Amino acid sequence: MVTLALLYALRRLVVVVWRFLPLLVGYARDRRRFLLFGGRRQLTREQRRQRAERLLDALLALGPTFIKLGQLLSTRPDVLPPVYVDVLARLQDRVPPADWEDARQVLENEVGPVEEAFEEFDTEAISGASLGQVYLASHEGEQVAVKVRRPGVEQLVETDLQVIRWTLPVILYFVDDARSFSLSNLADEFATTIRQEMDYEREAGVLREIRNNFTGEDGVTMPRVIDERSGKTVLTMEYVAGTKITDVEALDEQGIDRTALAERLQRTYLQMIVEDGVFHADPHPGNLSVRPDGTLVFYDFGMSGRVEDSVQRNIVEFYLAVADRDIDAILDVLERMGTLSPEADRDLMSEVMELAIRDARGEAVEQYRVQQIVRQVEGTMYEFPLRLPRNLALVLRVATVVEGVCVTLDPEFDFIDVATSYLAEQGYREEGVRMAISGARENVTEAARSSVRIPPKFERTLDRIDRENFRVEAAVVDPENHVDRLGRRIAYSILLSAGALTTALVYIGEGLEPAAVPGALSAFMAVLLYRTLRRRRTLSPKPQFTRQGLRQRRGEE
Repeated sequence: MVTLALLYALRRLVVVVWRFLPLLVGYARDRRRFLLFGGRRQLTREQRRQRAERLLDALLALGPTFIKLGQLLSTRPDVLPPVYVDVLARLQDRVPPADWEDARQVLENEVGPVEEAFEEFDTEAISGASLGQVYLASHEGEQVAVKVRRPGVEQLVETDLQVIRWTLPVILYFVDDARSFSLSNLADEFATTIRQEMDYEREAGVLREIRNNFTGEDGVTMPRVIDERSGKTVLTMEYVAGTKITDVEALDEQGIDRTALAERLQRTYLQMIVEDGVFHADPHPGNLSVRPDGTLVFYDFGMSGRVEDSVQRNIVEFYLAVADRDIDAILDVLERMGTLSPEADRDLMSEVMELAIRDARGEAVEQYRVQQIVRQVEGTMYEFPLRLPRNLALVLRVATVVEGVCVTLDPEFDFIDVATSYLAEQGYREEGVRMAISGARENVTEAARSSVRIPPKFERTLDRIDRENFRVEAAVVDPENHVDRLGRRIAYSILLSAGALTTALVYIGEGLEPAAVPGALSAFMAVLLYRTLRRRRTLSPKPQFTRQGLRQRRGEE
């Protein structure tokens, strides 16, 4: 018997497919111009941006689940091209609040009658998001903010997750194997993430943990959780008012030092990521405000991340390597973190990274722009392509958004200088020097051992060559069957030439009808040869960054 939930999911599937159908047809025509036949289409950057805008509109129209999916995709440059990442980064989680009577039912199911749970309650929501909405209230004489999960959102999310599982095989048809792997993992990751974000008990726990990490820190505050009025679908916190962090005119009127504020924001995130290992992962201006005394206030901890010790060490090494302009160290760190393929051409990548740093330095020699560096690396990730761990993607995204906020506060803000100063104060630079000295000592020791082992081996090799008892074996690595394709082209060409010559001789000697058979075989060989040539495959490797490609990308931008 077909259940009501299944019927609802099928209806939702029709709506989703209808929204995405024009995009899917467009992607199919990119592979074959006339769907069933024809060559590939080449799109300009402007055409790709228009596609990305249509994708953004479709995600917004489909509601909460797909808005969150778009936000997650905007942190995954290993899945989408840079132009799509840029467009989806504008996706704001702001939608009109649900009707109060519906929200009231969710609230009272969690904390009891509103009149008993709160002394006062303003039924006009002060903000509305895709998964929840926030109200102002009074509890035990204190003004509080009450976050209530949107009515019916859990059923909608579960239905949409089912639709995504159904449609994923169709989407995977339009992408290559590497991105297919990334998308499959992304779907599982997204299901976990959005379920966690709907769990307000989890958000309360993360908020408490981060708040405790900054106990005693001047200039930073997070709302305190009111435990007795919170649960799985309701989160009540103290209300901390402030000025939006990007409202520069209001900050100037209050006499707040914007440069010091930008530095405090950067240092706060460095402590979260490098020291504490748990961080607020949604630092857009709507979630950051400033109190009259300059205190930085954080809101909305539904999107958060955790950083493992190994990733923390790699992030520290990356910052120090960028500050020192040590290109080899930068590439080594990126390779260890999985954002750079081990098969990548390191010489070309060194030039790319050098250009990225040079472009990001600004007018002063010491000026860097991490956002530009990250975007260069993100473009490289898509072209290789690679799979990016979720928390590392969140770290990259946080770094980009935070730098944008800091530059809004102070156009001359030096992101790397602040990061380097912070790491030096925490002793990381000295630790890096000790590790470098230790590594150099190990290299010298290994070199000394090798100098003892190599001469006897070299002498034995020369003896074998002198006795003519030395063989060299070579294996051709051809995972894409280029050699096999080349062989078939040669064979088809020989058969086509022989067939054409035979057809001509038979036609001259015997007439048209006898020549029809070799002529048909020759035509068949011509078709096969054309199909191998139409793919335009060569023996060159997959495109990586080249000087020409880099110039072309910059010209398009």
